[in-house]
Amino acid sequence: MFHQTPLGSSVPQASCLNLWREKNDQLVRQAKVAQDLGLSPRRQQLAQDALEGLRGLLQSLQGLPAAVLVLPLELTVICNFITLRASLAQGFTEDQAQDIQRGLERVLETQKQVGPSLECGLRGLWNSVLHASSLLPELLPALHHLAGLQAALWLSTDHLGDLTLLLQTLNGSQNGSSEDLLLHLKTWSPPAKESDDPLTLQDAQGLRDVLLTAFAYRQGLQELIVGNLPRALSSLHEAASGLCPRPVLVQVYTALGTCLRKMGNPQRALLYLIAALKGGLICGPPLLEASRLYQQLGNTAAELESLELLVEALSVTPSSEVPHFLIEVELLLPQPDPASPLHCGTLSQVKHLLASRCLQTGRTEDAVEHYLDLLALLLDGWEPKFSPPPCPRGPCMPEIFLEAAAALIQAGQAQDALTICEELLSRTSSLLPKMPWLWKDVRKGTKESPHCPPWVSATYLLQGQAWVQLGDPKQAISEFSRCLELLFRYIPKDKEQGPASNCEQGCMSDVALQQLRAAALISRGLEWVASGQDTRALQDFLLSVQVCPGNGDASFHLLQTLRRLDRRDEATALWRRLEARTKLPQENATWSLPLYLETCLSWIRPPDQETLLEDFRTSLLEPCD
Repeated sequence: MFHQTPLGSSVPQASCLNLWREKNDQLVRQAKVAQDLGLSPRRQQLAQDALEGLRGLLQSLQGLPAAVLVLPLELTVICNFITLRASLAQGFTEDQAQDIQRGLERVLETQKQVGPSLECGLRGLWNSVLHASSLLPELLPALHHLAGLQAALWLSTDHLGDLTLLLQTLNGSQNGSSEDLLLHLKTWSPPAKESDDPLTLQDAQGLRDVLLTAFAYRQGLQELIVGNLPRALSSLHEAASGLCPRPVLVQVYTALGTCLRKMGNPQRALLYLIAALKGGLICGPPLLEASRLYQQLGNTAAELESLELLVEALSVTPSSEVPHFLIEVELLLPQPDPASPLHCGTLSQVKHLLASRCLQTGRTEDAVEHYLDLLALLLDGWEPKFSPPPCPRGPCMPEIFLEAAAALIQAGQAQDALTICEELLSRTSSLLPKMPWLWKDVRKGTKESPHCPPWVSATYLLQGQAWVQLGDPKQAISEFSRCLELLFRYIPKDKEQGPASNCEQGCMSDVALQQLRAAALISRGLEWVASGQDTRALQDFLLSVQVCPGNGDASFHLLQTLRRLDRRDEATALWRRLEARTKLPQENATWSLPLYLETCLSWIRPPDQETLLEDFRTSLLEPCD
């Protein structure tokens, strides 16, 4: 009832002030009691009641003319209200900025300075208030508390320039840049809280510690992403040594592990990752980083074990800790960025990573098992249309089908691979060109060909390889021819978008397209060789060398075919070029191919190219008949 006291009441102002203060203290205690109730429904209700009580108290205080005697309490109530509201909402809103602005305006009202400062926004208000507060030292503790909340809001919204200027003013310094923000935070020393001050949910010193940890971690993570490793290491060490809740400490330790791994200190990195795994229930990021570390060390077994544990971890719903009614470090951190090394992705993305690594490292049976599990997960509710890639660097659905088919062929399960390919084509049949229309367009002489994504051609390539394994060369040649027919009529769309894979647009890098054409030509040529038709094989091998000069396998198959056809001069010229190429320094490839295509190319690679060249050299020394 006290906050309805009329302006003309005979109750002394000091008595009202005591009543208002008691109400503030009671609401703060209520919020702290609610905090201790865990996740019970009563906790939320008590906290919401406390929030409404603080709102009513603030409205009563601001319904009166601003008075220096009351302002310390009023500013404290504002701070408690903003703290509780932001913690319940798990974030800041524009309303909190307005609450801060209203508090600053109330301070200036006592100095008759309201007006021009409003045109400069919050930053101008802060400058005016902090200069005016030099005349009102009793307001400094509450103003520093409010400044801490302003700093938290600006940090969470990336207004680092405004935050730097605010801290400079608080510290009494005149210059500096946002790069000095960490130093400004460490320098800032809010006035100590007196024992008879109104109760607060969180004091200015606590806010300062939270800000210091949050900014150090944000800065360290950003430096890590851009590759400035020494600065990242320094900032992350600063974050780890500060007020760091367990979930944040897990992230900081993981980031330190990533940084040290990239700096060439795998053993120290491993120590931090172990500490991260021991530090809390959030084990996804450290397990993913551990798999990267073991891959770098060449410990494939430990790498795959880490990924398997990560799959298990993502398969269960983690239990979350009860958030405190405070401005915590997590509240000031940015949303997870897919480009961040701490982003471990979804369950399906990690399952795909595990399956692909098994295929790349020769664990074919495990790869098949993981791919089939992944397809079962993804196909649950998948409509017959394209889905966007699960992440910018990840494959799209058709590519996962193709990788699964390649793994099955590698494992000797060709019939199952055919089933996977047929399932893919049936689910996307609406995207496939109608062949009669294609021939009709050719007869008309039109230049426009039906658009067919390159992965459709890759599907026919893998079906051909499956038929090779099943011992049906006629069917295999038919599938390879179908693949080539589509590839040579393919007109890339939106080539200006670059080489990134995008299944919906059917985009593929020029290098990958060349290698895909070469793989189909070589595969068909090898079937011609197996059926004794070397002349036809020669045509395919010659064409494969033309369409993909960088594919050395095609040249070796061509050399063998020329030798069998006794075209000695051409074979000798080709052999000399291959010999010269082997003596040149080998350049690392700056491009990467889809995994299914890399796997397919490994099947058609001549087993021992050096021995082949040596045998040909020996045959050259033999006299001709």
